[in-house]
Amino acid sequence: MNVNGSRPACLYNDPSVFVKTEFDTGSPDASMSTVLWAKTQQLQEDAFRQLQNIYGDHFPLEARHHLAPWLEQNFTTELDLANPQHEEHAQRLVLELVAQLESKAMEMTDFLIKNKLEQIVENFKQRYAHNPLSLYQTVQQCLNSEMHLVQRSEGVGVDPGTAMANDTIYQIQQQLNMLKKSTQECGVEIEKTRQMQEHHSINFYKHHQISVQLDSGQFQENSQEYLRWKEWRDKVAAELRQSFNNLKLQTSTLANRHLDMIKQVKELQYRVLDQELNKWKREQQLSGNGAPFSNNLDTIQKWCEDLAEIIWLNRQQIRQLEMIQEGLNIPSQETSMNILPELSDGLNVLLDSLVKSSFVIEKQPPQVLKTNTRFSATIRLLVGTKLNVHMSPPVVTASIISESQANSLLRAGHTKKTRSEFSSGDIVNNKQTMEYHQATGQLSVSFRNMSLKKIKRAEKKGTESVMDEKFALLFWSEFSIGNGEFHYQVCAPSLPVVVIVHGNQEPHAWATILWDNAFAEWGRQPFLVPEKVPWIQVANTLNMKFKASCGRGLTEENLKFLAGKAFSFRNMGYNADCSNLMITWSQFCKEPLPDRSFTFWEWFYAVMKLTKEDLRGMWIDGALLGFVSRQQAEEFLQASEVGTFLIRFSDSELGGVTVAWISLNEDTNQKEVAMLQPFTRKDLMIRSLPDRIHDCHQMILLYPAIPKDQAFGKYYSSPPETVPRNTRNGYVPHHLVNVIPGPLGLGKGTDSYPGTPATSFYDPQSPPSARNTPLSSVSVPMMDSQS
Repeated sequence: MNVNGSRPACLYNDPSVFVKTEFDTGSPDASMSTVLWAKTQQLQEDAFRQLQNIYGDHFPLEARHHLAPWLEQNFTTELDLANPQHEEHAQRLVLELVAQLESKAMEMTDFLIKNKLEQIVENFKQRYAHNPLSLYQTVQQCLNSEMHLVQRSEGVGVDPGTAMANDTIYQIQQQLNMLKKSTQECGVEIEKTRQMQEHHSINFYKHHQISVQLDSGQFQENSQEYLRWKEWRDKVAAELRQSFNNLKLQTSTLANRHLDMIKQVKELQYRVLDQELNKWKREQQLSGNGAPFSNNLDTIQKWCEDLAEIIWLNRQQIRQLEMIQEGLNIPSQETSMNILPELSDGLNVLLDSLVKSSFVIEKQPPQVLKTNTRFSATIRLLVGTKLNVHMSPPVVTASIISESQANSLLRAGHTKKTRSEFSSGDIVNNKQTMEYHQATGQLSVSFRNMSLKKIKRAEKKGTESVMDEKFALLFWSEFSIGNGEFHYQVCAPSLPVVVIVHGNQEPHAWATILWDNAFAEWGRQPFLVPEKVPWIQVANTLNMKFKASCGRGLTEENLKFLAGKAFSFRNMGYNADCSNLMITWSQFCKEPLPDRSFTFWEWFYAVMKLTKEDLRGMWIDGALLGFVSRQQAEEFLQASEVGTFLIRFSDSELGGVTVAWISLNEDTNQKEVAMLQPFTRKDLMIRSLPDRIHDCHQMILLYPAIPKDQAFGKYYSSPPETVPRNTRNGYVPHHLVNVIPGPLGLGKGTDSYPGTPATSFYDPQSPPSARNTPLSSVSVPMMDSQS
């Protein structure tokens, strides 16, 4: 919120942001076909209930119904949110979605529908204000799940993974609904039993009063009055015996029903916590390597809240049954068969496990952590609202722990711990109070300004460096529930982090994190990882990481090239089959490549960084061949027209990209391949690669045969003619252009720059047919049209 209480202008309020783009397909029309929604409404009852569970509160079915045509027109196209243009379009769609709902609400004459739509709009604004893309992903997931439900009902093939996910959601929700119903039915029966017990108590008191009267001597024995009172007492006693037996049977029956129900709760809680929540945590970990992350934590929270409610109600019901039994004065020899205390203990264990497991790190801290640098994290207590923890929000504290301390924490289990035992550094701004967000029903806390000031490292073993050492951030909290009946100490360790003090440590640190995220076994001893893994798994990981960073994944040919480089297959070539080979951690990021001063990972990381920062658009377009050896590049170009060029990553220059092209030697009339000296990020910040290629007239066709202006035209800087003369000082502005000097550069446009010795661009290590050619930069005047 800003100072006057209004929302930031970037959120939902400005319809002028709806700018027409290449993605727009026109304005929504009520008459437009709504094929999917029409089919959805014909689903069988069970399938439609499953659909209701999928949509839930995150994107209510009312919004789906009222925006059916528009949603199906705009949200059925898959977007790559790693692509900035696609991300911008998705954000526009979210803004327009909210505007569409607001418009629908204003049109409604039915008060209840109007009010419901207005509530949905307000909920969207509060829930997704800081992360609009989350709403886009939610709508897409709901529509995809809906489509799969419809396809399955029609007998059309459905993706097994999606079908399984939808089935899981449906099955868990069905089990929760059944348990809720059983709990409710037990509650009704217990209330009836309690009334029976009250009636039994009244009769017991009545029997006592009659006995007192008979024993007082007030009546003569065998008198009519005495016999009448005695008959009454006997009748009440018979009723007492009958009601006593009925109550014993009823409490025993209800106890057994609770025993069955608790077994079901235990199995379901295992499924929610040990399978679904752990699956969410694993996906969160893999997302650190660039894997897609569906992030269904809101759904898991709903399941946890339902479990908490069921457990809590069952505890109350068990306590009611215990009170009923206490009122019956059951003989001690019979109480040994009583299972109620065991049921109560079992429920307490389930509640303890649920509360402690539901304290989760919603947003992980950065896994490469630089000292004295601000970082953030978000913690959520999934059952905080249901168990009224939000009425007195607890404080959460963060500390950093070493590998040995993480192992001690694991061994300590659920025993009480002291924070002083688990700290290996100093973090400032490490205490925050949890906040209750009414719109989303979440109890969470966001640490936004933490900073690691000091770190205590362990002694190094062998060749281990500081970038191999793993830590974790540990988040603590303590609170009570049930009016102080239960006190909990909860803690959640983060994913492993590597602490660095300088930017040049970052590449190796990311290698440690990448390997850990990809290959750590779930439930391992902290922070053990395998020393070697199959290359195919490493290839998948590199592909995932590169795609997330650079917008497009790696091809089979790219991965074969990387395998050849990782295993140093110079003699076998870069296309050797490595799918069954194992690669070690040392080969991955410790051992230098042959004749190089850097490792495989350092080379790959530098290439990925360069592509992300300077070549991303061209990589997405496919204009960069990139992962191709020098030998392959020469073979490709020798079979191409003169003037054909390609762009590849340099083998010798860390984070370098080079351009190779084919020319005709006029003296020998033979084709020759030449390669420019590699450009690094520093070079490309001065003048972009497309502009440098534009400067070189020798380069005409991008391999295999694409005119260079067609491939790179949209990336060129503004042409000189558009830059006017500076009228204030009379100077003519200039810009840098690249010129290839020497014989390879002779020709149109380069006559003005003669005299460069031919030896200046020959590489003695290169074969005669391929040369490393330097570029020289020349300042050229930029004249306006009137000059």
